[in-house]
Amino acid sequence: MIADIKKNAEQKMKKTIEALKTDLGKVRTGRAHTGLLDHVMVDYYGNPTPLPQVASVTLLDGRTIGVSPYEKKMAQAIEKAIRDGDLGLNPMTQGDIVRVPMPALTEERRKDLIKVVKHEGENARVAVRNIRRDANTQLKDLLKKKEVAEDDERRAQDEVQKLTDRSIAEIDKLLEVKEADLLAI
Repeated sequence: MIADIKKNAEQKMKKTIEALKTDLGKVRTGRAHTGLLDHVMVDYYGNPTPLPQVASVTLLDGRTIGVSPYEKKMAQAIEKAIRDGDLGLNPMTQGDIVRVPMPALTEERRKDLIKVVKHEGENARVAVRNIRRDANTQLKDLLKKKEVAEDDERRAQDEVQKLTDRSIAEIDKLLEVKEADLLAI
């Protein structure tokens, strides 16, 4: 039972960190990367469809993403979806490829993005602490029901705390890397 609680807490903490990585990947730095457009939904014959399912997304150079639609007539819909995608990007269609240049970040925009990154990190820390609280509550319930010994419960709480500390350290490291990435010119 204790092992299940610890394993469950560890899995939830890993999912929280993975969610943070995904969220941080959406925060745009000055460099182009194809994952930026993964969440753009294109109107594909009336159905909202993720961009990677209707086009090939590649890097043309360090500051430009190239999108090649699988069907030539989808270029206009893809361009519209990227423009409307709340990413601050301005795509241009050239022949059958959509070019998405990455605008340079201003100092003010960088500071705003750092605030967003810190907020995401704090949300992840809170989620990890909530997982720890839930695991500790489950352990205390087992102790109350006399299903585990007090020493085992205390040892399990210490292990859950170590998991929490490791997860928060990893979150801090991810935030540090992203902030350095945003501040790099």
